[in-house]
Amino acid sequence: MNDTKEIKEVCLRFLACREHSQKGLLNKCLIKGYDKHEILAVIEDLAREGWQDDLRYAESYARHRIQKGYGPVFISYQLQQNGVDAVNLDGIVVAVAGSWMAVLEQVYSKKYKHDNPQKVCIARQEWAKRSRFLMQRGFPADMVSALFNHLSITIPKF
Repeated sequence: MNDTKEIKEVCLRFLACREHSQKGLLNKCLIKGYDKHEILAVIEDLAREGWQDDLRYAESYARHRIQKGYGPVFISYQLQQNGVDAVNLDGIVVAVAGSWMAVLEQVYSKKYKHDNPQKVCIARQEWAKRSRFLMQRGFPADMVSALFNHLSITIPKF
């Protein structure tokens, strides 16, 4: 019973700083050497009492990552790694930035400033480099292509 109280105090300290997923809390408590079954029971109680909520964690995490300029692929993957599968990222991005395209355009403009908003022609190698950067930030290839079309960025034809 003493361990259960101690585990609950540890979990509440973690949750007082920021939101955590159940899997995240479990991993942190396992590192401290507590028994897995006792940890799971405490986390279940905390979730029932409203102290821990995976959906609230997912929304907080997604909001933070969207503000930092990460795309839906990256955010979904990170949430899955933290034990959260089903979350409406599109609803969160609308509340935070308006749309994924707005986030993508902001990330692109911050990294690649260009003075002339008219049609821009860049080398194939530079186009590939910029595409890779955006895809590594978690934006799918079709979204990156749509951005380039929207900004009238082309590559020379041979």
